[in-house]
Amino acid sequence: MPQPSTPAEVVRAVAAGVSRLAASALSEQDERAELDHLAGWYAERTDVRHLFAPLGDTPLRTRAELRRHFAGAAALLRGAERFAPVGQVHETADPEVVVFEFSYVGSVLGRAVSVPCIFVTRVRDGLIVESRDYADHVGMARAFGRLDQLAAALSAGLP
Repeated sequence: MPQPSTPAEVVRAVAAGVSRLAASALSEQDERAELDHLAGWYAERTDVRHLFAPLGDTPLRTRAELRRHFAGAAALLRGAERFAPVGQVHETADPEVVVFEFSYVGSVLGRAVSVPCIFVTRVRDGLIVESRDYADHVGMARAFGRLDQLAAALSAGLP
């Protein structure tokens, strides 16, 4: 379990963990450890939403759900040579709430990428209890060469 940290440190740690999952050189054991570490930044009962997710927003309410979410993301994010969160954390009038405005910047499959994101996150006692994650999902699919896969998933939901 991570030690309690400031809200800014916690949101940066989560984005950095996602970046490590995108690294193509992680062993299976290292990936499992990273998934456990990432899920450990969240409270056991939480409310995480991805409001712009192209296939719909399914709230993530437990660490186990978050671990499965990150495992799915890891499978989709393979192939990054470099993939780092670059941006700024903005503090708010509420000391538990921060806004992390950043982009994942790097190189994927030999191409330069920059995928914008904003996380609006409530951190209590060093753990995320609530987060609204706004990411450019189409940009992420483009960066990782998965536009066809996203289009097929979107088409499958049509009548």
